[in-house]
Amino acid sequence: MKIAFLADPLDTFKTYKDSTFAMMREAARRGHVLYAFEQADLVLESGLVTANACKLTLTGDADDWYRTDKPVSSFLSEFDAVIVRKDPPFDMEYIYTTYLLELAEKQGARVFNKPAAIRSHNEKLAIAQFPQYTAPTLVTRDAKRLRAFHAEHQDVILKPLDGMGGMGIFRVKADGMNLGSIIETLTDNGQRTIMAQRFIPQISAGDKRILLIGGKVVPNVLARIPQGNEVRGNLAAGGLGRAQPASARDIEIGEALGPVLHERGLLLVGLDAIGDYLTEINVTSPTCFQEITQQTGFDVAAMFVDALEAEVGSIG
Repeated sequence: MKIAFLADPLDTFKTYKDSTFAMMREAARRGHVLYAFEQADLVLESGLVTANACKLTLTGDADDWYRTDKPVSSFLSEFDAVIVRKDPPFDMEYIYTTYLLELAEKQGARVFNKPAAIRSHNEKLAIAQFPQYTAPTLVTRDAKRLRAFHAEHQDVILKPLDGMGGMGIFRVKADGMNLGSIIETLTDNGQRTIMAQRFIPQISAGDKRILLIGGKVVPNVLARIPQGNEVRGNLAAGGLGRAQPASARDIEIGEALGPVLHERGLLLVGLDAIGDYLTEINVTSPTCFQEITQQTGFDVAAMFVDALEAEVGSIG
C-alpha cells in the first residue's frame, strides 16, 4: 500500500516512544510505501484537495531516522490510506483540516480516523454518550452550578474541554480552597464551558489508557501513575507509565464502546479510565503503543497495521 501520514514535523518525533513512528516502522517492515505531510501542506484549489507529500524512507538509525524525497503535489485519493496523526490542540486549524480531509474523501481518499468522526467526538465531551461508565460529571460555564456540584461531591476535578496532556486540570477538595478563582480562570469569567467530575481516588493506581483498534480491545493497558504530590497521571505531566493486563472492567468498557466507535469511522481510539470509570475518549492521535509493546511484548503497531490492511481491503 501507499500510506500517507498527516503528522507533526518529522524532526520533532521522539522515536523511542512515538506511536506514529511505531506505525511507520511496522508498515515499512511489511513493504508498504510511506509518505508524510503536515497540515500546512493541504491545499484546496478548483474544488480539488491535494497535499504536498514527501516520500519517506526509514533509515533504521535511532536519531537520524528518516530521509524524505522532494515534496510532490498529490491527490489524497492516490494513496491507499491517509492516517491522521496530528497532535492536539484541537483548534480551528484542526477543524479546517477535517473539512478538507472530508472533501478529499468525497474525491476518493480513504482517511483514518474519519475526519467527521474526529470532529464529532470531543475528547472530553464524548464520554457523555456513555453515562453508564462515567463518574458524576457536569459540563457548564455557570459558576453557581459548579459551586453546587462541588458542594454535593466535596472532592472534584475541574478541567477545560480543549486541554491536552493534563493542561489546566485542577483538583478542589472539601475545603473549597481557591474554588472561585479556579472557576473564574477556567471559564474566563463565564465565557468558556468547562467540565467538572467527581474525584476518583483510584487515580493513585493510574490513569489507564485502553486502546481500541478496529473495534477490538488491546489486551494490555498503560497505567499512567501520578508522581509525588501531582494529581495528574499524564505522561506529559510527569506520570510514570506502567503497562499491565486490562482488567475485567477495562475490557467491559472497551468491548461496549469498540464496535460503536469503529462503526462511526474510528479505526484507532484511546479510552482513558480511572478505576472503573471512563474519563475521556481520545480520537485525534492516541498514543502508548511503544510503552505497552516494550513492557509486555504485545505488538500494538502490528495489530494496528493488521486492522488498517483489513480496512483498506474491505473498502477495495
